[in-house]
Amino acid sequence: MIRRLIILPTPVLEPKHHAFLAELRRRGQPELAGLEQCFQLLSLAAAINQDCANRLAPLGLSEGRFVLLFLLHGAQAPLSPHQLAERAGVTRATVTGLLDGLERDALLERHTDPDDRRRVNVRLSAAGTALAADLFDRHTQWIGDLFADLSALERSVLSGLLGRIWARTDAGRAA
Repeated sequence: MIRRLIILPTPVLEPKHHAFLAELRRRGQPELAGLEQCFQLLSLAAAINQDCANRLAPLGLSEGRFVLLFLLHGAQAPLSPHQLAERAGVTRATVTGLLDGLERDALLERHTDPDDRRRVNVRLSAAGTALAADLFDRHTQWIGDLFADLSALERSVLSGLLGRIWARTDAGRAA
C-alpha cells in the first residue's frame, strides 16, 4: 500500500514566537535550525492545554483537580494528601487547595485514619467516582482522537523524534 504524505497547516505560532523570529530576521541572523519547529511544538502543547482546560471548565474542574480525581479513582485504598502530592508531582500545599475545592463540590471525602488519628485519608464520594470514571474515558478518547490520523508507524517515528529531542534537554540529560 502506498501512503501519500499530506501536508497540513502547521500549528499557529504564538505572537511571542513570531516576534522572536522577526527579531532574528531584523538582526540579519539566519534562523537557527529547529527554532521554528520548537515554537510549533510549544504552540501545539499550549493549544492542547487550552483545549483540556476548556473541556474541564464547564465541570468546575482544572487539570489539577482532574488529576486528583483519576488518581483517587484508580487507587485500591484511600490515599493521604502526601501520597496524592507525590503521585501528582505537586506540593502538599497545592494538593490541600485542590482537595478543599473537590470536597466543597462533594466529590471526595476526608477521613481520619483509624490507625493514626494524625493522618487523613482521602477517597472519592459516589458522585466523584461517577464523574472520574466518565471523565477519564472521555478525556482518553479526546486525546486518542488527536492522534487518530497518524498510523502506527507515524506515531512510532514521532515518539522517537520527541524522545531524541527530550534527551537533549536538561531534564532529559539528568534522567
